[in-house]
Amino acid sequence: MADTEQQRNEQQRGTIRTGGQGKELSASPGVSASGASSPQRGGGDPSTRGRTTIADGVVEKIAGLAARDVDGVHAMGGGLSRTFGAVRDRVPGGNAKSVSRGVKAEVGEVQTALDLDIVVEYGVSIADVARAVRENVVAAVERMTGLEVVEVNIAVGDVKLPDEEDEDEQEQRLR
Repeated sequence: MADTEQQRNEQQRGTIRTGGQGKELSASPGVSASGASSPQRGGGDPSTRGRTTIADGVVEKIAGLAARDVDGVHAMGGGLSRTFGAVRDRVPGGNAKSVSRGVKAEVGEVQTALDLDIVVEYGVSIADVARAVRENVVAAVERMTGLEVVEVNIAVGDVKLPDEEDEDEQEQRLR
């Protein structure tokens, strides 16, 4: 009985005894004495080894790009953040935040919630634009991160009228 228990302990440690000559071969768990890999190397599914964390800023960038792709979305962010953003965009290296402007994400281990501030173009249905933004943002964030998007709150802060100037147009005039 002690011999069988000793063999089990040695197999768990990766030492394999062969034949009556006491020859030992060392092998890693999940690798046979011949060196061939077995499917359960290291004790299970590789996707369960370790932990992946996704920063809020990553989700914000993905959501910001997905929202901007929707027809009818003129800009992202409230008036003040767009003004500061226009100034920041003029500074070399300062436009890193512009992609996520108007997006706030709260990221947990398996879920995320998003708040978006958008400006829509005059003449479009705000309800249709909001629905399309939600669909596009949820699809992009879930596909790229694997997180479940539990909510996408959209605040429409302004409507871009056809005769209004953009910050970009004002910026061009100032130069």
